[in-house]
Amino acid sequence: MSNETFADLFSDDLTSQKHLRPGTQVEATIVGISGENIFLDIGQKSEGVINAFELCSQEGELTVTLGDRIQVFFLTDRGGEMLFTTRLGSGQTTSKELEEAFVSGIPVEGKITEEVKGGFSVSVAGQRAFCPYSQVDVRKVENPEDYLERTALFKIIEYGNQGRNIVLSARAILEEQRQQEREQLKSQLTEGMRVKGTVSSIREFGAFVDLGGIDGLIPISEIAWGQTDKVEDVLHHGQQVEVIIKSLDWEKNRISLSLRETLENPWDSATIRYPVGSVHQGTIGRLAPFGAFVTLEPGIDGLLHISKLGAGRRIHHPREVVETGQELTVKIESFDGEQKRIALTLEDYKAEEQHEERDFRPPPESKPTGSMGTLGDLLKLQLQKKKK
Repeated sequence: MSNETFADLFSDDLTSQKHLRPGTQVEATIVGISGENIFLDIGQKSEGVINAFELCSQEGELTVTLGDRIQVFFLTDRGGEMLFTTRLGSGQTTSKELEEAFVSGIPVEGKITEEVKGGFSVSVAGQRAFCPYSQVDVRKVENPEDYLERTALFKIIEYGNQGRNIVLSARAILEEQRQQEREQLKSQLTEGMRVKGTVSSIREFGAFVDLGGIDGLIPISEIAWGQTDKVEDVLHHGQQVEVIIKSLDWEKNRISLSLRETLENPWDSATIRYPVGSVHQGTIGRLAPFGAFVTLEPGIDGLLHISKLGAGRRIHHPREVVETGQELTVKIESFDGEQKRIALTLEDYKAEEQHEERDFRPPPESKPTGSMGTLGDLLKLQLQKKKK
Protein backbone atom coordinates (compact mmCIF):
# COMPACT_ATOMS: atom_id res chain seq x y z
CA MET A 1 0.00 0.00 0.00
CA SER A 2 1.47 3.39 -0.97
CA ASN A 3 1.99 6.15 1.56
CA GLU A 4 -0.53 8.28 -0.32
CA THR A 5 -3.23 5.60 -0.18
CA PHE A 6 -2.62 4.94 3.53
CA ALA A 7 -2.74 8.66 4.25
CA ASP A 8 -6.04 8.97 2.41
CA LEU A 9 -7.57 6.12 4.39
CA PHE A 10 -6.29 7.56 7.67
CA SER A 11 -7.66 10.96 6.72
CA ASP A 12 -11.07 9.45 5.86
CA ASP A 13 -11.20 7.69 9.24
CA LEU A 14 -10.43 10.90 11.11
CA THR A 15 -13.06 12.73 9.10
CA SER A 16 -15.71 10.13 9.92
CA GLN A 17 -14.89 10.41 13.63
CA LYS A 18 -15.17 14.19 13.50
CA HIS A 19 -18.67 13.82 12.11
CA LEU A 20 -19.71 11.87 15.22
CA ARG A 21 -20.96 14.75 17.34
CA PRO A 22 -22.48 14.58 20.84
CA GLY A 23 -26.08 13.41 20.52
CA THR A 24 -25.51 11.44 17.31
CA GLN A 25 -27.44 8.18 17.41
CA VAL A 26 -25.74 5.09 15.98
CA GLU A 27 -26.31 1.36 15.86
CA ALA A 28 -23.52 -0.52 17.61
CA THR A 29 -22.52 -4.16 18.03
CA ILE A 30 -21.44 -5.47 21.44
CA VAL A 31 -17.93 -6.91 21.04
CA GLY A 32 -16.73 -7.12 24.63
CA ILE A 33 -17.99 -7.19 28.22
CA SER A 34 -15.60 -6.47 31.05
CA GLY A 35 -16.85 -5.59 34.53
CA GLU A 36 -18.68 -2.26 34.41
CA ASN A 37 -17.76 -1.60 30.77
CA ILE A 38 -19.31 -2.86 27.56
CA PHE A 39 -17.28 -2.34 24.38
CA LEU A 40 -18.99 -1.43 21.13
CA ASP A 41 -18.10 -1.72 17.48
CA ILE A 42 -19.48 1.45 15.92
CA GLY A 43 -17.94 0.98 12.47
CA GLN A 44 -14.96 3.23 13.14
CA LYS A 45 -11.32 2.79 14.00
CA SER A 46 -11.88 3.16 17.73
CA GLU A 47 -14.26 1.12 19.81
CA GLY A 48 -16.93 2.76 21.90
CA VAL A 49 -17.64 2.19 25.59
CA ILE A 50 -20.91 2.22 27.50
CA ASN A 51 -21.52 1.65 31.20
CA ALA A 52 -22.93 -1.84 31.83
CA PHE A 53 -25.56 -0.65 34.34
CA GLU A 54 -27.45 1.02 31.48
CA LEU A 55 -28.11 -2.39 29.96
CA CYS A 56 -29.12 -4.20 33.14
CA SER A 57 -32.59 -5.13 34.37
CA GLN A 58 -34.08 -3.79 37.61
CA GLU A 59 -32.73 -6.91 39.28
CA GLY A 60 -29.21 -5.99 38.12
CA GLU A 61 -28.90 -8.71 35.50
CA LEU A 62 -27.30 -7.92 32.15
CA THR A 63 -29.91 -7.95 29.36
CA VAL A 64 -27.47 -8.17 26.41
CA THR A 65 -24.76 -10.52 25.19
CA LEU A 66 -21.90 -10.54 22.70
CA GLY A 67 -23.05 -9.89 19.15
CA ASP A 68 -26.22 -7.99 20.12
CA ARG A 69 -26.92 -4.77 18.24
CA ILE A 70 -28.17 -1.76 20.19
CA GLN A 71 -29.03 1.89 19.56
CA VAL A 72 -26.76 4.32 21.45
CA PHE A 73 -25.99 8.05 21.56
CA PHE A 74 -22.47 9.45 21.31
CA LEU A 75 -21.76 11.34 24.51
CA THR A 76 -18.17 12.58 24.47
CA ASP A 77 -14.54 11.68 23.79
CA ARG A 78 -12.46 11.49 26.95
CA GLY A 79 -8.75 10.81 26.54
CA GLY A 80 -9.30 9.03 23.23
CA GLU A 81 -12.09 6.90 24.67
CA MET A 82 -15.45 7.32 22.93
CA LEU A 83 -18.24 7.24 25.49
CA PHE A 84 -21.80 6.28 24.57
CA THR A 85 -25.10 6.14 26.41
CA THR A 86 -28.67 5.00 25.95
CA ARG A 87 -29.79 7.87 28.19
CA LEU A 88 -28.45 10.39 30.71
CA GLY A 89 -29.44 10.99 34.30
CA SER A 90 -29.22 7.54 35.87
CA GLY A 91 -25.67 8.06 37.11
CA GLN A 92 -23.34 10.97 37.76
CA THR A 93 -24.43 13.57 35.24
CA THR A 94 -23.30 17.17 35.21
CA SER A 95 -25.32 20.24 34.29
CA LYS A 96 -23.10 20.59 31.23
CA GLU A 97 -24.08 17.09 30.06
CA LEU A 98 -27.78 17.89 30.60
CA GLU A 99 -27.35 20.99 28.48
CA GLU A 100 -25.69 18.85 25.78
CA ALA A 101 -28.60 16.44 26.05
CA PHE A 102 -30.99 19.36 25.44
CA VAL A 103 -29.03 20.57 22.40
CA SER A 104 -28.44 17.08 20.97
CA GLY A 105 -31.76 15.43 21.84
CA ILE A 106 -30.20 12.71 24.03
CA PRO A 107 -32.82 11.08 26.28
CA VAL A 108 -32.47 11.57 30.04
CA GLU A 109 -33.70 9.25 32.75
CA GLY A 110 -35.88 10.76 35.44
CA LYS A 111 -38.14 9.72 38.30
CA ILE A 112 -41.55 11.32 38.78
CA THR A 113 -41.61 12.36 42.43
CA GLU A 114 -44.78 14.40 42.96
CA GLU A 115 -47.74 16.07 41.30
CA VAL A 116 -47.52 19.87 41.04
CA LYS A 117 -49.63 22.55 39.42
CA GLY A 118 -49.98 21.73 35.72
CA GLY A 119 -47.96 18.51 35.78
CA PHE A 120 -45.27 16.60 37.66
CA SER A 121 -41.99 17.23 39.39
CA VAL A 122 -39.24 14.96 38.03
CA SER A 123 -35.82 14.22 39.51
CA VAL A 124 -33.06 14.01 36.86
CA ALA A 125 -29.50 13.34 38.10
CA GLY A 126 -30.36 15.06 41.39
CA GLN A 127 -31.86 18.10 39.68
CA ARG A 128 -35.53 19.09 39.77
CA ALA A 129 -37.33 19.31 36.44
CA PHE A 130 -40.94 19.78 35.34
CA CYS A 131 -43.08 17.67 33.02
CA PRO A 132 -46.53 19.02 32.00
CA TYR A 133 -49.55 16.70 32.07
CA SER A 134 -49.72 16.85 28.26
CA GLN A 135 -46.12 15.62 27.93
CA VAL A 136 -46.05 12.72 30.37
CA ASP A 137 -47.86 10.24 28.09
CA VAL A 138 -49.25 9.83 24.58
CA ARG A 139 -52.72 9.57 26.13
CA LYS A 140 -54.69 11.95 28.31
CA VAL A 141 -53.79 11.70 31.98
CA GLU A 142 -56.85 10.42 33.85
CA ASN A 143 -55.29 9.30 37.16
CA PRO A 144 -52.15 11.37 37.97
CA GLU A 145 -51.36 9.18 40.98
CA ASP A 146 -50.65 6.28 38.59
CA TYR A 147 -47.51 8.10 37.39
CA LEU A 148 -45.95 8.83 40.78
CA GLU A 149 -42.66 7.07 41.58
CA ARG A 150 -42.40 5.98 37.94
CA THR A 151 -38.95 6.05 36.27
CA ALA A 152 -39.02 6.92 32.58
CA LEU A 153 -37.06 8.40 29.69
CA PHE A 154 -37.59 12.06 28.81
CA LYS A 155 -36.39 14.59 26.30
CA ILE A 156 -35.39 18.01 27.55
CA ILE A 157 -37.57 20.46 25.61
CA GLU A 158 -36.55 23.56 27.58
CA TYR A 159 -33.27 24.29 29.35
CA GLY A 160 -32.77 27.68 30.96
CA ASN A 161 -31.29 29.62 33.84
CA GLN A 162 -28.20 27.37 33.92
CA GLY A 163 -30.24 24.24 34.54
CA ARG A 164 -32.61 25.67 37.14
CA ASN A 165 -35.46 25.68 34.62
CA ILE A 166 -35.75 22.28 32.88
CA VAL A 167 -38.93 21.17 31.12
CA LEU A 168 -39.23 17.52 30.06
CA SER A 169 -41.32 15.46 27.66
CA ALA A 170 -41.82 11.71 27.96
CA ARG A 171 -44.36 11.92 25.15
CA ALA A 172 -41.68 12.79 22.60
CA ILE A 173 -39.79 9.59 23.46
CA LEU A 174 -42.94 7.45 23.44
CA GLU A 175 -44.10 8.80 20.08
CA GLU A 176 -40.72 7.99 18.51
CA GLN A 177 -40.85 4.47 19.93
CA ARG A 178 -44.42 3.93 18.78
CA GLN A 179 -43.60 5.14 15.28
CA GLN A 180 -40.77 2.61 15.03
CA GLU A 181 -43.00 -0.15 16.43
CA ARG A 182 -45.80 0.86 14.06
CA GLU A 183 -43.55 0.44 11.03
CA GLN A 184 -42.62 -3.04 12.23
CA LEU A 185 -46.27 -3.95 12.86
CA LYS A 186 -47.24 -2.93 9.32
CA SER A 187 -45.23 -5.84 7.98
CA GLN A 188 -46.35 -8.28 10.69
CA LEU A 189 -50.10 -7.81 11.19
CA THR A 190 -52.72 -9.31 8.88
CA GLU A 191 -56.51 -9.51 9.01
CA GLY A 192 -57.75 -12.59 10.85
CA MET A 193 -54.60 -12.80 12.99
CA ARG A 194 -54.92 -13.51 16.72
CA VAL A 195 -52.80 -11.04 18.73
CA LYS A 196 -52.27 -9.98 22.34
CA GLY A 197 -52.62 -6.46 23.66
CA THR A 198 -53.37 -4.25 26.65
CA VAL A 199 -56.58 -2.30 27.19
CA SER A 200 -55.44 1.32 27.03
CA SER A 201 -58.75 3.13 27.38
CA ILE A 202 -62.47 2.52 27.92
CA ARG A 203 -65.18 4.39 25.99
CA GLU A 204 -68.97 4.08 25.75
CA PHE A 205 -68.66 2.67 22.22
CA GLY A 206 -65.88 0.18 22.92
CA ALA A 207 -62.34 -0.34 24.22
CA PHE A 208 -58.98 0.66 22.74
CA VAL A 209 -56.22 -1.94 22.90
CA ASP A 210 -52.49 -1.18 22.62
CA LEU A 211 -50.97 -3.77 20.28
CA GLY A 212 -47.43 -2.57 20.93
CA GLY A 213 -47.06 0.62 18.91
CA ILE A 214 -50.58 1.29 17.70
CA ASP A 215 -54.07 1.12 19.18
CA GLY A 216 -56.94 -0.95 17.83
CA LEU A 217 -60.63 -0.65 18.73
CA ILE A 218 -62.91 -3.39 20.02
CA PRO A 219 -66.43 -2.08 19.26
CA ILE A 220 -68.94 -2.80 22.01
CA SER A 221 -70.71 -5.25 19.68
CA GLU A 222 -67.48 -7.32 19.42
CA ILE A 223 -66.78 -7.60 23.14
CA ALA A 224 -69.01 -10.60 23.89
CA TRP A 225 -71.52 -12.90 22.22
CA GLY A 226 -74.30 -11.53 24.37
CA GLN A 227 -75.48 -7.94 24.64
CA THR A 228 -72.97 -5.69 26.42
CA ASP A 229 -74.56 -2.66 28.07
CA LYS A 230 -71.38 -1.23 29.60
CA VAL A 231 -67.84 -1.90 28.40
CA GLU A 232 -66.50 -1.65 31.94
CA ASP A 233 -68.68 -4.61 32.95
CA VAL A 234 -66.34 -6.81 30.88
CA LEU A 235 -63.01 -4.97 30.50
CA HIS A 236 -60.84 -2.66 32.57
CA HIS A 237 -57.86 -0.39 31.93
CA GLY A 238 -54.56 -2.30 31.83
CA GLN A 239 -56.19 -5.69 31.24
CA GLN A 240 -54.29 -8.14 29.02
CA VAL A 241 -56.50 -9.47 26.22
CA GLU A 242 -56.26 -11.70 23.18
CA VAL A 243 -58.16 -10.46 20.13
CA ILE A 244 -58.76 -11.16 16.44
CA ILE A 245 -57.89 -8.48 13.86
CA LYS A 246 -61.09 -7.79 11.90
CA SER A 247 -59.79 -5.05 9.59
CA LEU A 248 -56.66 -2.95 8.95
CA ASP A 249 -56.56 0.56 7.51
CA TRP A 250 -53.03 1.96 7.79
CA GLU A 251 -53.86 5.15 5.87
CA LYS A 252 -56.53 6.16 8.38
CA ASN A 253 -54.64 4.52 11.25
CA ARG A 254 -57.63 2.34 12.14
CA ILE A 255 -57.59 -1.25 13.36
CA SER A 256 -60.83 -3.03 14.21
CA LEU A 257 -60.62 -5.89 16.69
CA SER A 258 -62.90 -8.60 18.06
CA LEU A 259 -62.74 -10.14 21.51
CA ARG A 260 -65.84 -12.30 21.16
CA GLU A 261 -64.38 -14.25 18.23
CA THR A 262 -61.72 -15.62 20.58
CA LEU A 263 -64.52 -16.99 22.80
CA GLU A 264 -66.63 -20.08 22.16
CA ASN A 265 -69.74 -19.32 20.14
CA PRO A 266 -72.65 -20.40 22.39
CA TRP A 267 -74.73 -21.34 19.32
CA ASP A 268 -72.26 -24.14 18.46
CA SER A 269 -73.62 -26.29 21.28
CA ALA A 270 -77.01 -24.65 21.86
CA THR A 271 -78.96 -27.47 20.22
CA ILE A 272 -77.83 -29.79 23.03
CA ARG A 273 -78.83 -27.39 25.81
CA TYR A 274 -82.16 -26.29 24.33
CA PRO A 275 -84.05 -29.27 22.89
CA VAL A 276 -87.67 -28.70 21.82
CA GLY A 277 -90.01 -29.04 24.79
CA SER A 278 -87.39 -28.26 27.43
CA VAL A 279 -88.16 -25.62 30.07
CA HIS A 280 -85.76 -22.81 31.01
CA GLN A 281 -85.51 -19.66 33.05
CA GLY A 282 -84.87 -16.51 31.01
CA THR A 283 -84.81 -12.72 31.26
CA ILE A 284 -86.57 -10.35 28.88
CA GLY A 285 -83.82 -8.45 27.08
CA ARG A 286 -85.92 -6.21 24.84
CA LEU A 287 -89.44 -5.72 23.57
CA ALA A 288 -90.65 -5.39 19.98
CA PRO A 289 -94.16 -4.83 18.59
CA PHE A 290 -94.32 -8.49 17.56
CA GLY A 291 -93.05 -10.02 20.80
CA ALA A 292 -90.46 -10.19 23.58
CA PHE A 293 -86.85 -11.37 23.19
CA VAL A 294 -85.86 -13.54 26.12
CA THR A 295 -82.17 -14.08 26.97
CA LEU A 296 -81.57 -17.69 27.90
CA GLU A 297 -77.80 -17.15 28.33
CA PRO A 298 -75.30 -14.55 27.06
CA GLY A 299 -75.51 -14.69 23.26
CA ILE A 300 -78.62 -16.89 23.11
CA ASP A 301 -82.00 -15.15 22.76
CA GLY A 302 -85.39 -16.65 21.94
CA LEU A 303 -88.58 -14.96 20.73
CA LEU A 304 -91.79 -15.11 22.73
CA HIS A 305 -94.37 -14.07 20.13
CA ILE A 306 -97.07 -11.58 21.10
CA SER A 307 -99.74 -14.19 20.31
CA LYS A 308 -98.37 -16.30 23.18
CA LEU A 309 -98.83 -13.45 25.64
CA GLY A 310 -102.01 -11.99 27.08
CA ALA A 311 -103.45 -15.22 28.58
CA GLY A 312 -106.20 -15.50 26.01
CA ARG A 313 -106.94 -11.81 25.46
CA ARG A 314 -105.78 -9.64 22.60
CA ILE A 315 -102.91 -7.22 23.36
CA HIS A 316 -101.44 -4.58 21.08
CA HIS A 317 -97.89 -4.53 22.49
CA PRO A 318 -95.93 -6.87 24.81
CA ARG A 319 -95.35 -3.99 27.24
CA GLU A 320 -98.99 -4.36 28.30
CA VAL A 321 -98.17 -7.60 30.12
CA VAL A 322 -94.34 -7.87 30.48
CA GLU A 323 -91.33 -5.58 30.90
CA THR A 324 -87.59 -5.54 30.18
CA GLY A 325 -85.58 -7.32 32.88
CA GLN A 326 -88.47 -9.50 33.96
CA GLU A 327 -87.69 -13.16 34.55
CA LEU A 328 -89.88 -15.76 32.89
CA THR A 329 -90.12 -19.53 32.76
CA VAL A 330 -90.35 -20.50 29.11
CA LYS A 331 -90.55 -23.61 26.98
CA ILE A 332 -88.68 -24.25 23.71
CA GLU A 333 -91.31 -24.45 20.96
CA SER A 334 -88.92 -24.71 18.00
CA PHE A 335 -85.16 -24.49 17.39
CA ASP A 336 -83.38 -23.43 14.17
CA GLY A 337 -79.62 -23.59 14.70
CA GLU A 338 -78.79 -22.62 11.12
CA GLN A 339 -80.78 -19.38 11.32
CA LYS A 340 -79.99 -18.97 15.04
CA ARG A 341 -83.67 -18.70 15.93
CA ILE A 342 -85.55 -20.07 18.92
CA ALA A 343 -89.31 -19.79 19.30
CA LEU A 344 -90.62 -19.79 22.86
CA THR A 345 -93.89 -20.19 24.73
CA LEU A 346 -94.71 -19.61 28.35
CA GLU A 347 -94.35 -22.70 30.48
CA ASP A 348 -98.08 -22.76 31.29
CA TYR A 349 -99.24 -21.74 27.80
CA LYS A 350 -102.02 -23.97 26.39
CA ALA A 351 -102.46 -24.35 22.67
CA GLU A 352 -106.27 -24.29 22.97
CA GLU A 353 -106.19 -20.76 24.40
CA GLN A 354 -107.79 -18.51 21.79
CA HIS A 355 -108.86 -14.90 21.68
CA GLU A 356 -112.44 -14.21 22.81
CA GLU A 357 -113.63 -13.39 19.31
CA ARG A 358 -112.41 -16.78 18.09
CA ASP A 359 -114.60 -18.47 20.74
CA PHE A 360 -117.74 -16.73 19.42
CA ARG A 361 -120.63 -19.12 18.52
CA PRO A 362 -123.79 -17.82 16.78
CA PRO A 363 -127.03 -18.33 18.80
CA PRO A 364 -129.32 -21.26 17.77
CA GLU A 365 -131.81 -20.51 15.00
CA SER A 366 -135.06 -19.17 16.54
CA LYS A 367 -138.48 -20.56 15.55
CA PRO A 368 -141.75 -18.57 15.40
CA THR A 369 -144.61 -19.68 17.61
CA GLY A 370 -148.21 -20.68 16.68
CA SER A 371 -149.36 -21.92 13.25
CA MET A 372 -147.02 -19.66 11.26
CA GLY A 373 -144.43 -22.38 11.00
CA THR A 374 -140.78 -21.63 10.60
CA LEU A 375 -139.27 -18.28 9.66
CA GLY A 376 -138.36 -19.78 6.31
CA ASP A 377 -141.99 -20.68 5.60
CA LEU A 378 -143.08 -17.15 6.45
CA LEU A 379 -140.63 -15.62 4.03
CA LYS A 380 -141.78 -17.95 1.25
CA LEU A 381 -145.45 -16.88 1.76
CA GLN A 382 -144.48 -13.21 1.56
CA LEU A 383 -142.63 -13.77 -1.75
CA GLN A 384 -145.61 -15.66 -3.22
CA LYS A 385 -147.96 -12.79 -2.34
CA LYS A 386 -145.70 -10.28 -4.10
CA LYS A 387 -145.69 -12.39 -7.30
CA LYS A 388 -149.51 -12.46 -7.39
